[in-house]
Amino acid sequence: MKKIISEKSGRIIKSREEIEKVTKVEVRNRGKEIYLQGKPEDEFVAEKVIDALDFGFPFGVATLIKKEDFEFEVIDIKKYTSRKDLEVIRGRIIGKGGKTLKTLSDLSNCFFEINGNHVGIIGPIDYIKFARESIISLIRGSKQSNVYHSLEKSKVESLEDLGLKESFEKKLKDKRIEE
Repeated sequence: MKKIISEKSGRIIKSREEIEKVTKVEVRNRGKEIYLQGKPEDEFVAEKVIDALDFGFPFGVATLIKKEDFEFEVIDIKKYTSRKDLEVIRGRIIGKGGKTLKTLSDLSNCFFEINGNHVGIIGPIDYIKFARESIISLIRGSKQSNVYHSLEKSKVESLEDLGLKESFEKKLKDKRIEE
């Protein structure tokens, strides 16, 4: 049985049935304490989903962590800057009307949430590294346009787009013909 302390336990309790259904783990609570009971690997996934919900992600996004190739990561803004005006840095990350976060989300194929002095990222493992680097660059003062440009340059192509599967199948077919 795993125990988690949750600041937003009410939000977790409201979603309890859905969490149990998605993660196959029994969820119980006592105040701010949330107890998980199930297989260890399912408990681990449920803990990550609850952490994401507790951070502020919507339920649909938080449950993406259940997929094998998705990850949840939190970046502490204070760790990457010595500036005292953290609201200015948060404003740079969010952008006017949320435009910067939306653009980062579109370019990196990740989801972002800001909670206090922390930035949460949920996304595919292949993309999350670039999303993390872009957030850190913004924290350190890089221009948004430079961050967008570096994200576009380093965008990971999916295996289907690389054409590897077709060439491999063609080689296999050619080899069968030779035999």
